[in-house]
Amino acid sequence: MKFQDFLTRCSLAGRRVLRHLILFSAMGLAACSEMEGTAQVARVAPGTGVSVARQPCVGGYYADRVSGDYAGYANLQQFIDLMVRRHGFEREYLQGLFSQAKRKDWTLNYFAKSDKSLKRPAAPGSWTRYRAKFLDERRIGDGAAFAHRYSKALQRATRMYGVPEEYIIGIIAVETNFGKNFGGHRVLDALTTLGFDYARRGPFFRDELEQFLLMARSEGIDPAVPKGSFAGAMGYGQFMPSSFRKWAVDFNGDGHRNLWNPEDAIGSIANYFAQHGWQPGEPVVAPLVAKKPVNLQAGFDTRYAPSSLYKQGLVPRSPCKSSGQVSLLLLRHQRLDQYLIGYPNFYTITRYNHSTHYAMAVYELAQAIKHRL
Repeated sequence: MKFQDFLTRCSLAGRRVLRHLILFSAMGLAACSEMEGTAQVARVAPGTGVSVARQPCVGGYYADRVSGDYAGYANLQQFIDLMVRRHGFEREYLQGLFSQAKRKDWTLNYFAKSDKSLKRPAAPGSWTRYRAKFLDERRIGDGAAFAHRYSKALQRATRMYGVPEEYIIGIIAVETNFGKNFGGHRVLDALTTLGFDYARRGPFFRDELEQFLLMARSEGIDPAVPKGSFAGAMGYGQFMPSSFRKWAVDFNGDGHRNLWNPEDAIGSIANYFAQHGWQPGEPVVAPLVAKKPVNLQAGFDTRYAPSSLYKQGLVPRSPCKSSGQVSLLLLRHQRLDQYLIGYPNFYTITRYNHSTHYAMAVYELAQAIKHRL
């Protein structure tokens, strides 16, 4: 139901009070309150009787209660209570919005299968199969074309944040294949489904839903419109809403942070890396030669002094460029195991996705695209 329909349902006295509240809380945004599909957000600060101004919420949603797939969800009602109390959202607006949310059973089934495979060790050939998904001639060529098309934005991001442009491109290549695969799931549906129907990580996705609603309000977006991955990631760089609010930047200077805009995405990815510890001019990985069977745990989150690796028969093919601790990485090819040193910059890439395979795909694509330029 549109906000204007809500006004017609109020008594004359009620309408006058509501209009005054809106005009006071908007503080100069009264013209926006007359726009179709825009609900002004205001609340009374507890114990003060004073109206506190909030940014307008887009979409014109209104309902006396939640209907549809999420009718009767007590934990959703608690979430709405929190959004009203903590952030000043209108209860009827959120009830109308969540009446539009759809449960994504496919997503729940996917996560159930994924959870079962979490503890499985990497099998022979696992890296070979993963690598083949991303390291192909078309993606490398598209990466070079993207680098030429957005060369100014990429060079500016490198100057500002110290992140080489090939790693920014590598992230976009792996995440969305340069915008060819943003994802076709409404972010509202994805986060509502995982927040209230996925027990194992429900709290995480409810937090992301909270951040998404705040993001939509601050950027003037109808929260039922954006589409992304089945887990709620958005735009060229597939940021989750919390990442958007912390690290997305308006890199093209139009006054909005828009991760579906390639320039904003370039700046945001570079900022993300910089804020997560990227060290300009430092290496990412280095190959090791195993002189004997290795009895050390491997993974992007391991920590070893280089000298301890040498004692285990792991010899770098070139001098180690770190005096601090490094990670021991294991890549399982079809017929052999490959060991590498992971420097702190490799760990920074894994802050984007906590996976050795993911970070290696970004690294190898970055190198292949750089050589193509």
